[in-house]
Formats: sequence, C-alpha cells, structure tokens
Amino acid sequence: MKKNNFFETEHTIPVSGIKREVMQSSRCVCEMNDKKTLFNLNRKFAHKILIWDFLYDIAGSILYAAGIYTFAGNAGFAPGGVSGLALILNYLLGLPVGTVTLLFNIPLVVISYKAVGRTLLIKSAKTMVISSLFLDVIFPYIPMYTGSRLMAAIYSGVFMGTGMALFYIRGSSSGGIDFLALTIKKKKPHMSIGVITLLIDLVVILLGWPVFGNIDAVLYGVASTGVSAIVIDKILYGMGAGTLAIIITERGSVIAAKIGENVRRGVTTIPASGGYTGLHRDVLLCACSKAEAYLVKSAVQETDEQAFLMFTETSEVFGEGFKREIK
Repeated sequence: MKKNNFFETEHTIPVSGIKREVMQSSRCVCEMNDKKTLFNLNRKFAHKILIWDFLYDIAGSILYAAGIYTFAGNAGFAPGGVSGLALILNYLLGLPVGTVTLLFNIPLVVISYKAVGRTLLIKSAKTMVISSLFLDVIFPYIPMYTGSRLMAAIYSGVFMGTGMALFYIRGSSSGGIDFLALTIKKKKPHMSIGVITLLIDLVVILLGWPVFGNIDAVLYGVASTGVSAIVIDKILYGMGAGTLAIIITERGSVIAAKIGENVRRGVTTIPASGGYTGLHRDVLLCACSKAEAYLVKSAVQETDEQAFLMFTETSEVFGEGFKREIK
C-alpha cells in the first residue's frame, strides 16, 4: 500500500508557483532599485542645477554691481529700474544701494507673485540677495570710475545688460522692474524683454533730471539703458542670429546645387505654383549666416536672373551648421 506522505499531498507547493513568486520578488527588487537609481540621478541633477545657478548668480552679480556702482554710481545719472531709484536715494540721502534695492523689491514681489510664479521668485530672491551683497559689501572697496560720463554710461549699460542676461539665462532675475518686464513678456511673448525694460525705465530716468539738476542726466541714463537693452537682446536672442533666404524659381534643383557648391549650405525645396499663372515653381529655403547672405544672392543671380529672392532675419537658428543643442 502506498504511503501517504504529508509533504507530497496536501502541503506540496507547485514548482510553477515557486517560479512565479520568485519572478515577482525579483521584479519588485528591480523596480525598487530602478526607483532608487532614478532618485539618485534626479538628486544629482538637481545639485548640478543649483551649482550652475549659483555660479551664474555670482558672475551676473559681479557684472551687474560693476555697472551700477563702479560706472553709474559716480557719473550723475540714474540708469533706470529699481537700482536707478536706489542710486537716486543714495545721491540724496547716502543710503546703501543694495539694501534700498531689496526694500523696493518687496512690494513688487507681492504684485508679481501670481503672474511670475513661485519658482522664479525663489530664484530671483537668491539672485537679489547675492547682488545686494556685492553692491553693499564688496564693491565699496573698489574705486569708482571717474572718467568721461559718456564712457560711464556706455560701460554701465554693457555690464548691467550682461549681468541681467546671465540671470535670465538661468530663469532668474535681478528683481524690481525685471519682474514687471517678465510678467509682460509671458503675456506678450512676441515682445522683447530689452524693449519692455527700456520703456519702463524711462520713467525712472526722467527723475534724474530734477535730482541731478541737468538734462545730461536724462541723456546719459537713456544711453546706459539703451546699451543694456541691446546687450540683453544680443545675448539672449542674437548670438545665434542668422538669415533665411527664400527663393522662388523655375530652376530649383540647379540653384540648390549652386548654393551647395558656393556656400556649402543645405537647401529645402518646396513644390509650389503661381496663384495667378498656375505655373509650377520651386520655393527654396536656405538658412545661412549674415556673412553668407551675399554668396547665396550671387549663386541665385548667376543661375536664374528671373528668380524671386527674399532675405529675412532670424533671431536664432538651431540645427546642423548652427546651434546643435536647444536649451
């Protein structure tokens, strides 16, 4: 008679069940390891972002403080913005520029909170504190520029514009009027930050007339702010600027080959037809640098004198032969 083995009857676990449990356990362990690895990578990436933000804040604050304190501080004009108001109070009452700038920023932060957002305000608060420290603690030990007021206005704009552009690149701001400018920029993306800032700053610049007692204060303030706006736009938008050639012709393939030979630029061909004549035409698109625009023009004119050629400026160009990374 066959013995009834306790372990072979009621309590035997099927092999397939054991495999299933082992596989599920292994899957759980793998998922936990993946989550842990992802968490570590995200934390490492976040630390890297913070480090770069801090470095940009320091570099931008040095340039910004140089523009405000070193060049504009002793030149008898207000360059605009909250810092311009702080310079006016510094001239009248001797108040520290960085501290006054921080105090002026408090109501503007409250006004712009909903429109700008929490992330930008936190980053900007860090930037404002760092720039204020440079203005009130470090740069008073550096001699002010005492040369030509015109040179002071120009270089004040160059340094301030470069510093603010570095802030903007990292999604931050020097505060004050920048909050209002970025708020308007979010609502009207087609508008330039530099132009928006220039328009708002005009009000502050005009205050320099009665304070400093001469119309030159307004003119130098306008010059400084204008240079700053140009520098901001060139750094944010103009470094990758180029030209787009639009060519309408019957000899598309020939012109494309000629451009490739002379300029070494690619050409995109779009089949089209005349709206009035109905005749077939090729529309060629060629992105090139401003220096290469003349070579493209020569290639088109040598190949087809009847071609319709247009050039339009582009703020930035990404892709092969231009910027490769979109940030």
